Amino acid sequence: MVMLKDKLRKENGALAKARALRTSARKLNLVAASIRGKTAASALTQLTFEKRRIAQEVKKVLQAAVANAENNHGLDVDKLYVAEAWVGRSFVMKRMHPRGRGKSSGIEKPFSNLTIVVKQRDPDTKMSKSRAKGFSKNKPATKNAPAPASVGA
Repeated sequence: MVMLKDKLRKENGALAKARALRTSARKLNLVAASIRGKTAASALTQLTFEKRRIAQEVKKVLQAAVANAENNHGLDVDKLYVAEAWVGRSFVMKRMHPRGRGKSSGIEKPFSNLTIVVKQRDPDTKMSKSRAKGFSKNKPATKNAPAPASVGA
């Protein structure tokens, strides 16, 4: 089995991990999903102005991934994009909350792991036809357009 780091070296990529982030994986995945596929610069800008608390931790991990790509792999920072960002569950702290009549209920405080992979975008790669279709300025006319309804005939 090829290790992830070895695979990334061949594909012009770098990664950074954060373990035991104090939020649930579900909340963290919302922030991670918002930066997937974006350039590193636009993702950093978006995370700077994101209102969620955990966005600042995600920003630190993304900055670490960019620094790893530049220093360890010699990649161009301007051509980097967020290729992958995945979230996993970590441990859960369990606490108790006293309730009425001598009873108690549990409180779970979840932690999460985050991994961000940045890769260098090659200038010679072209967009797929299905993706490029929406970017065309000249839209073709549809063949089966309904005829206008005649009034009073």
